[in-house]
Amino acid sequence: MDGVTVINHPLVQHKLTIMRKKETSTAGFRRLLREISTLLCYEVTRDLELTLETIETPMQVIQAPVLEGKKLVFASILRAGNGLLEGMLELVPSARVSHVGVYRDHETLEAVEYYFKAPESLSERLVIVVDPMLATGNSSIAAIDKLKERGATKLRFLCLLAAPEGIRNFQTAHPDVPIYTAAIDSHLNEHGYIVPGLGDAGDRMYGTK
Repeated sequence: MDGVTVINHPLVQHKLTIMRKKETSTAGFRRLLREISTLLCYEVTRDLELTLETIETPMQVIQAPVLEGKKLVFASILRAGNGLLEGMLELVPSARVSHVGVYRDHETLEAVEYYFKAPESLSERLVIVVDPMLATGNSSIAAIDKLKERGATKLRFLCLLAAPEGIRNFQTAHPDVPIYTAAIDSHLNEHGYIVPGLGDAGDRMYGTK
């Protein structure tokens, strides 16, 4: 699909398969999510712009590459997005963090916002929005709506799994925001869950129902 990057690195696919297994424990799921998020972060930041800085090594002075521009923003869609956030911050500890509280009404499947907090100068930063699942797309669309209202112009969306229906809805609402995912699954069921999927990521991560 145009505008969608599937991250098919063998380690990503292997860890995702273990996460899908219903017998994987809460502790194991949480650990794997942190590990896989680091690998996904590596891919979603692959083309960041660099500039040169003068540094002195133990041997000589050189021009060496460093990231250009203001620090990245990782925007976590609560609550499950925090599982991806932890591993990403291990790779980019200097990143700023935004939290967007959005939950899906299980009756209407519509997104309901309850919290928003973001750093300043979003217009000058690349914002990577994270949520394990792109199912109906309603929560991610609402989160990006809010970030754009606060000035964000350069955004990417990163998830573990995406459904074709969610991709279509997301791209209709935000055609300018590229999607990065580890897999595109078959479809959504009548309850709006991704099939074959891995269940509810938040419940599996936190041991709740």
